[in-house]
Amino acid sequence: MKTTTKKRVQMILHEKCPICAEGAVFEKEKKHFFSIPQMKEECSNCGYHFEREPGYFIGAMYISYGLGVLEGLTAFLLSKFFVSEISHVLLFVIIISAILLSSYWNFRKARVIWLNIFPQ
Repeated sequence: MKTTTKKRVQMILHEKCPICAEGAVFEKEKKHFFSIPQMKEECSNCGYHFEREPGYFIGAMYISYGLGVLEGLTAFLLSKFFVSEISHVLLFVIIISAILLSSYWNFRKARVIWLNIFPQ
């Protein structure tokens, strides 16, 4: 069965299995605020193993880096657009804050994107 681009984007946004689009990739509960998201070993619906081999998600770091750059650039452009006279220090703090606040989201989405790029 061929998956359409729209369906693939929905699977990424909802963090679903790249094979069956039903099972969740990550555990639902967080232990505490600063905990790293825990991936499931396999899909609860179809049994697909998410981590194919040791080091499989190293490539997801590049995706996470790209997402971080995009968010930092967006924070920069929005700051410059809405505040004409902004100091360089405040601009730096805004950009770093945007990147740090989105790192949890980036970690999850980068791994799901990586799974959808190389599903088999």
